[in-house]
Amino acid sequence: MSDQWYSKRWVMPTVHILFWMLFVGSPFLFRPILEDGSWKPKHGDYHGFVYLHFANNFMRFILFYVNAYVLIPRLIYKKHYGFYFAVLIGFFLLLMLWDWFFYSVFVSDTGHRIWNFVVFNIPSFSFILISSSAFRLIGDRIAETQLKKEKETENLKTELSFLRSQVSPHFMFNVLNNMVALARKKSDDLEPSLIKLSQLLRYMLYETDEDKVLLENEVSYLKSYIDLQRQRFGKSVRIETTFPESAEHYSIEPMLLIPFVENAFKHGTGMITNAQINIDLSIVTNKLKFSVRNKSGFIADEPKDKTSGIGLNNVKRRLNLLYANNYKLEITNDDGWFTVHLELNMH
Repeated sequence: MSDQWYSKRWVMPTVHILFWMLFVGSPFLFRPILEDGSWKPKHGDYHGFVYLHFANNFMRFILFYVNAYVLIPRLIYKKHYGFYFAVLIGFFLLLMLWDWFFYSVFVSDTGHRIWNFVVFNIPSFSFILISSSAFRLIGDRIAETQLKKEKETENLKTELSFLRSQVSPHFMFNVLNNMVALARKKSDDLEPSLIKLSQLLRYMLYETDEDKVLLENEVSYLKSYIDLQRQRFGKSVRIETTFPESAEHYSIEPMLLIPFVENAFKHGTGMITNAQINIDLSIVTNKLKFSVRNKSGFIADEPKDKTSGIGLNNVKRRLNLLYANNYKLEITNDDGWFTVHLELNMH
């Protein structure tokens, strides 16, 4: 639901009440003062004209809502313009008969003049039609805009959910490879590694459904993932990390940083001499700075596997959807180092 002021439930009824009070009461609010200081006409039945005024306004009231809720959606929107104008002419004739009847009942000292009725009622008749049409068209435009925003929001949530689901299987594939390697070595580290994996799964299943998570939880998740990779590679890969001591006051989109780390271990290990991965995360003046560097053995013409680049492509899309102009992402591959640097406003 939109948070615009005009979407609140009390606004429309209040506007309608004020409109009709002003419309019906305007002849009394702006009545002329006569020479003797009175405002009642000298000739004719004043009370009869008041009754006639309210009777005619009852018909205008009906015209307003019939036009807004019946004629415009069923005739104008379906382009039955001729039938629409025929109905309006018929309603004007009905209003004239209505006026003649109540004029003869309440105002008995003068005869009913059709020309006077036409002259005095066409302006009010046209005003009611214009007001009613504007009310309907503007209301439909507001409803259409709100529906469009709701659809965009729903589509955004669906797309983000899809992108997040792509990240998770990729991560699980890497971690399970770690478990297989430890099992083959019959390492004593297998049990604590499985415990860490269960903690990671608990985080992925129960905390990442939220729009935002605490940054300190995301950092703990990264640390656990890096520990699992340390157990896998041992001394064959030099891993250096820097994390803030406390990040409890900040929130972040879940699973946003892990693809950069995954990518570093995917492409910064293997057949690389003196493999090294540096991961630095800091917060300076409400700005998150995240840097991941790994020695690169990437060759330009080297064919990529099916999963290459999935994580980075997804995280770029998620950054565009969620943070728009509130982030800066730089990816370079110079002097044998592949570097990803992300700056994210944490407001």
